[in-house]
Amino acid sequence: MKKILITLFALMILSPVVMKGQGCMEAKSEDGVNVMGYLQPQFEYNENNGNATSNFYFQRARIGVMGTIPYDFSYYALVEFSPKIGGPYLLDFFITWHRLGPWANISVGQFKQPFGLELSTPCQKLHTINRSKFVGELASPFRDIGIMVYGGTPLFNKEHNVLDWKLAVTNGSGANVIDNNRNKTITARLVFSPLEFLHIGGSYKTGKVLPQGGDDKLTRYGADISVEKFNFLFQGEYIGGVDDGFKLDGGGCGQDPTIAPAIGELKKNGFSTMLLYKTPWNLQPVVKYEMFDPDSDADNNMKSSATFGLNYFFNEWTRLQINYIINDYAGVTKANNQIMAQLQVIF
Repeated sequence: MKKILITLFALMILSPVVMKGQGCMEAKSEDGVNVMGYLQPQFEYNENNGNATSNFYFQRARIGVMGTIPYDFSYYALVEFSPKIGGPYLLDFFITWHRLGPWANISVGQFKQPFGLELSTPCQKLHTINRSKFVGELASPFRDIGIMVYGGTPLFNKEHNVLDWKLAVTNGSGANVIDNNRNKTITARLVFSPLEFLHIGGSYKTGKVLPQGGDDKLTRYGADISVEKFNFLFQGEYIGGVDDGFKLDGGGCGQDPTIAPAIGELKKNGFSTMLLYKTPWNLQPVVKYEMFDPDSDADNNMKSSATFGLNYFFNEWTRLQINYIINDYAGVTKANNQIMAQLQVIF
């Protein structure tokens, strides 16, 4: 409790909009300090390979502040309090210089890495309760410490940006961790939007993850597409990667991947497709299919899931999500499906 109170006090005394940039939340006004956050209480039933479990818990419980400082500066700080993912701890904390915006903005601090479509989607705006497994495995660590330059340009179109780009140089060790080598990780993302309803993205990431002296190289690359028209939304994403000289397992939101030295290259990849429709009654059915191959050179190790969901929007701040997930993992013969329900409130 003492740790939580100290964290809250530190956030509240920050003194004085802010472009959303890589932050998950948007300011409610451009004046003074904006307090923001969201809560996600959740229920989950998991067949768990024949050993069924059920739990109530907070998936996320986040609170933070954002605001502007004269002249051309803004700040953003967000703390995660959910004990399920190790809270409380500092999630995002960065300062941004906007003098060259919107073509170029510079952020320094801890932020979400600019890689992929689903990772770039804020947690409170995800269309399914969980991100895809291949995103958690291939885009980890989600957050890192460093510097990012990002911007966009409408070119000859005044309605929307035709090009959006982000380039980050970070430690490569993850959130709240000092770098374990003198090398830096480079992550880049470019989104091309020729039409207001069509977005085509590409991402690339390279760096080293082992302690100083290790002979290793991490490579990640991805492509994605998003089409939103006539209340329909279609999204597709692919990520591929190579672990050279090491093996990275796990990761995701609030979870650190395990990294160990290894001999040779380990190639892996995954993809997802998703279709949604927003009805006139604030109901949004969701269908999603995803696949993850943790070793492209090995057989019988595919992990695939189909999610059937329903989102109900009480208002712009409150949403209920219900997901039924059918998991098909190679080598798993017992029932492994899940039922999830999550209520979300944004403030």
